[in-house]
Order: sequence, then C-alpha cells, then structure tokens
Amino acid sequence: MSYEIVGIAILWTFLFGYLIVASIDFGAGFFSFYSVLTGHQNKIHNIIQRYLSPVWEVTNVFLIFFVVGLNGFFPDAAYYYGTALLVPGSIAIVLLAIRGVYYAYNTYGHSGTNNIVYMALYGATGLLIPAALSTVLAISEGGIIVENSTGVHLQWDQLFSNPYTWAVIILALVSVLYISAMFLSFYAKRAGDKVAFEIVRGYALFWSAPTILASLFAFFQINKQNPEHFANMLGMAWMFVASSVCFVGAVYLVWQRRYLGTSFILVMLQFAFAWYGYGRSHLPYVLYPYINVHGSFTNPAMAYALITAFSAGLLVLIPSLILILRLFLFDAKYVRGEMGKKG
Repeated sequence: MSYEIVGIAILWTFLFGYLIVASIDFGAGFFSFYSVLTGHQNKIHNIIQRYLSPVWEVTNVFLIFFVVGLNGFFPDAAYYYGTALLVPGSIAIVLLAIRGVYYAYNTYGHSGTNNIVYMALYGATGLLIPAALSTVLAISEGGIIVENSTGVHLQWDQLFSNPYTWAVIILALVSVLYISAMFLSFYAKRAGDKVAFEIVRGYALFWSAPTILASLFAFFQINKQNPEHFANMLGMAWMFVASSVCFVGAVYLVWQRRYLGTSFILVMLQFAFAWYGYGRSHLPYVLYPYINVHGSFTNPAMAYALITAFSAGLLVLIPSLILILRLFLFDAKYVRGEMGKKG
C-alpha cells in the first residue's frame, strides 16, 4: 500500500473518531438546553453532565490531529482550504471557544452556567459547529472554490445556493442528534435511570427517520454536484447497504429496549460503513479537482515521519480514550452518580 493511501486512511480515521465523539458531545449539549425549555432538565441533565465532564477536553484532539495531518501530508491543502475557509473556519473556532468557556465554568462549579442565556449559547454551538464544519465536505466536491490569477476564492453565492451544501448541513445536524441520543439511551439504561432513558430513547427514535432521509437526500445530490464521485459510490454500493442494515438493527434494538450497548455499536458501524465508503469513493481527490492524493502528496521522507508519528498518536489516543471510558463512563458507581459518596 502506498504512502498516499496510508496517509489519507489515517487522517480519515481521526476524522471518523471526531465524528462519533464530537457528535455525542454536540448533541448532548443541545439536549441539555432543550431539556430546560421542555421542563425535563431535572430528569436528564445529570446523565448528560456525567458523560460530558470526563470527555469534553478530549473531543477536539481528534480534530487537531486531522487538521495538522492534512496540511502535513498534503501541503497544497493549506493554500486552497486555508485561504478559502478563513471566514467559516474562524467562525467555527469562535464557536468552539464559546463552548470551551462554558465547559470550564461548568467544571469548576460557576453558578452562571445555569443562566438560560449561557445554556442557549451552549446548546446553539452544539448545532452551529457541525453545520459550519460540514461545509468542508460540500466544498471538497468542487465547483465552490475557484483559482484564478488573483488567488483562491470561495464563491459564497455557489456555497449557499447549492442544494448539496444544504443537504450536507442538514445531514450533519440530524446525525449529531441521532448519534448523541442513541448513545445517551445506552448510557441512561446502564445508569438504571428509567425516566431519563425513556426521554432520550424518544429522542433517538424521533431523529432516526430524519437521519436516514437526510442521508438519501445527500446521496442523490452528490450526483448533481460531482457525477464522477457518485459513480464511484455506486461501484461500492455494498458499503452503503451495510450501513442501512446496521441502522435498521440499531433502531430496532432501541425500539425493543434491548441490548443498548449492541445498538450503539451498530450505530458506529452504520456511520463507519458510510464514512469510509464515502471517503474511498472520493479518491483520488481531497479537493476536486485541485488536490489529488498522488500529485499533491508530501515527499517520501516526510510521509514516513508523519505516518510513524500519527500511527503512534492513534496508538496512544485510542487506549487513553478507552481508559477514560472504563474509569468514568462505564464505572458502575460513576454511571449511577454514586462516585464520591460515602457508604
């Protein structure tokens, strides 16, 4: 296997890790605010906070690895994406900063985090961040970034008038809520909190239909945006069929209130098949038609060093995340809110 394929596979894996972990985080933030509006705060807020407290600082590590690696493996990415995404990228960074401030104040027990305005900002960033970041997928299909004698330009009219852009944004929003609700269903069940479980189970079932519909809408919009990519996706249709099968299995188990851990594993497999199928069919382009994994790749010495470093990063990051899960999220006393209590 060539350096180019290994490099893009590592980057895609980091981005998949961010997709899952950040979706749970962003969706939980929105549900936390939504619970205030609906009067369910006392019923599900504790479950959400017990999940968020140990992992919020870990979430963005996956994204940082991906951004650094993208520019390292494909130096042209800094030129094309860096110039064109200055505004949307800056917006995403500001939103992440707002979210980080809320987490910091919440972690250290600042009473202001109960303020409805702060909660609204917290909940809004849970949707605005994935919406902003998802536009990169639309841009990567081509036709939105142009290069001329004056440099690289993002065509804002093409970005916002393009149906595929909105298809990707809608898919990102509903997927975040679906993934998060499915995880929180499992987490509430493990905690033995029947009231919270029924509420988040309802969220999971509610957002399942919009997720699959948005997926189909985005799938067919690719045909209009990038027919070459669409043809490649049809060539590996089995991956998307497998994703659909996992979706049906996950929703069925939640509906039956059984095997919630297995259900969330199926959710991860659902998005893994779709994510890697999408990424594989997008090759050889990182940004159509400007960045090609073969023509825009770094030199072999740098590639070897980056692959070694990022493989080591995965070997450290994944066990560390598992350790956090075992020590906190899946510790029986912690899940039930008993850690630190006497007796």
